[in-house]
Amino acid sequence: MRRLSFLSIAFALAVSACASPPPTEPGATSGVGMVAAADPRAVDAGLEMLRRGGSATDAAIATMMVLGLVEPQSAGIGGGAFLLNYDQSANDIDAYDGRERAPAGATPNLFLGANGQPLPFRDAVASGLSTGAPSLIAMLEKAHADHGVLPWRVLFEPAIKLADEGFIVTPRLANLIAYVGANSALKADPEAGAYFFDANGAPLAAGARRTNPKYAATLRAIQTQGARALQQGAIAAEIVAQVQRAPRPGTLSLADLRNVAPRKLDPVCGAYRTYRVCGMGPPSSGGIAVLSTLGLYERARPAPVGATNVDDWAGYLWASRIAYSDRDHYVGDDQFVPVPTAALTDPRYLSVRAREIDLAKAPPAILQPGDPSLVVGGPSLLDRWGRDRTNEVPGTTHLSVVAGNGDAVAMTATVESVFGSMRMAGGFMLNNQLTDFSLAPTKNGLPVANAPAAGKRPRSSMAPTLVFDRDGKLYAVVGSPGGSAIIGYVSKTLIGLIDWGLPMQQAIDLPNITARNAIAPAETGRMAPGVADALTARGWTFRPSQLESSGLHGIRITPTGFDGGADSRREGVAKTTTSAPVR
Repeated sequence: MRRLSFLSIAFALAVSACASPPPTEPGATSGVGMVAAADPRAVDAGLEMLRRGGSATDAAIATMMVLGLVEPQSAGIGGGAFLLNYDQSANDIDAYDGRERAPAGATPNLFLGANGQPLPFRDAVASGLSTGAPSLIAMLEKAHADHGVLPWRVLFEPAIKLADEGFIVTPRLANLIAYVGANSALKADPEAGAYFFDANGAPLAAGARRTNPKYAATLRAIQTQGARALQQGAIAAEIVAQVQRAPRPGTLSLADLRNVAPRKLDPVCGAYRTYRVCGMGPPSSGGIAVLSTLGLYERARPAPVGATNVDDWAGYLWASRIAYSDRDHYVGDDQFVPVPTAALTDPRYLSVRAREIDLAKAPPAILQPGDPSLVVGGPSLLDRWGRDRTNEVPGTTHLSVVAGNGDAVAMTATVESVFGSMRMAGGFMLNNQLTDFSLAPTKNGLPVANAPAAGKRPRSSMAPTLVFDRDGKLYAVVGSPGGSAIIGYVSKTLIGLIDWGLPMQQAIDLPNITARNAIAPAETGRMAPGVADALTARGWTFRPSQLESSGLHGIRITPTGFDGGADSRREGVAKTTTSAPVR
């Protein structure tokens, strides 16, 4: 738990215990607020909880359970998540780590073939090797114990009703089933093949109605048993059997499921201009890298102009490249490797790194990581690790909630790749989270910080984010799916909100440019006329993209109400029940 203090850069740790309040009486109508998520049916489930007097956490859980049904390709019970909960009355943030752990049988050579070389990435994904112990429900159970108001069982009712009665397949889901293809591991999986393809082998079409009785049964078990339903008994046995089957079986066991233990942590927070930005720490790199990007951008562009300004975009691209180079080198599971979190976001270090920025030209193709120990002290880790170039496939979902009392939740959840490991159990997809590890455990003779190990969590890029204004009041809640590009998606949205004065929807719809590597995927068609050409003339190389894989969902709190946004690249919405929260 972190109690917010806006009088200095330092934060004081809050040590008070959080007890669950008594359930709200049936028929309560005090719940107001906004929910932004990837599907209108999920948003409606969250709003229903707020109308019934539920908390932001209650709304987030109900929203997530529907998302697991209607967009199973992105996230769900078989995966994990990171969640930030802001309690306005206590003025503190709890950060929940629901990242999946590698099974006890995992080794650094987890993804090496018989020839000693890493498996082809798609082979590693579509296998039992890639599945970590699902942790979403255990994390949500922990968050609900601290911040829930409605009874646990109530939160699953909308998703159960929809699974029983059927939901309409959206164009995005239908397109992704077809994209994965008839000859894929998805169709080869007995349960997934029968669910996503019809009797003739054709993929489900947009507009079709689909029930999911197994998902409804799983949710009913979770209603009564909580996370234990996935750690012992029939559902747990089904998960293990699916992971351990050929081809490329994994070692996940019932003991691994029983040992799932989400953590409650402090968020990673830092100043950005007159605001304070808070995100997730390790094993997520999202909070560190977003803060690094913003801090570097602030130094490169002390007086930003707007989305039509070439120097503003050049500053953002430079800041992103530097932040990614440090993130790739240093960040892993902090329970296994030392991660210099504070040093990487230290203003003194960012000032030194910002000296590399030359807005008139692009950086070299290979940008080396810095050494924060030379600036802020402590042991140097620069030469301890080899460079990690993990291929993080776009997937995932994000939801943002603000309740009427001013409490808020930012949660990013995932099964990692599209349809995860392509294996289904209990009506939900199983994750391929372990391919977020470096497939090669060493680089140039040095160990990689993000190499696999038994019980280790793979590095993530998920970046659920809370922003506070100069008075310490909640200003914005935002996050996105998108693999390693999440860091860029969230950073450009915050720059749009804070620096360019855009409403949430316009900030979300700004062009996505991900400058992790020398060639940056870019929505050049969304850029202001002349900007892409001017950046190219300065040496930046883009891979034009018509539609990046962001799914940004955000809420900005204004003196008069809510300013919500949902990514126009997907199918989500931001909806409110009524006016502004308590401020």
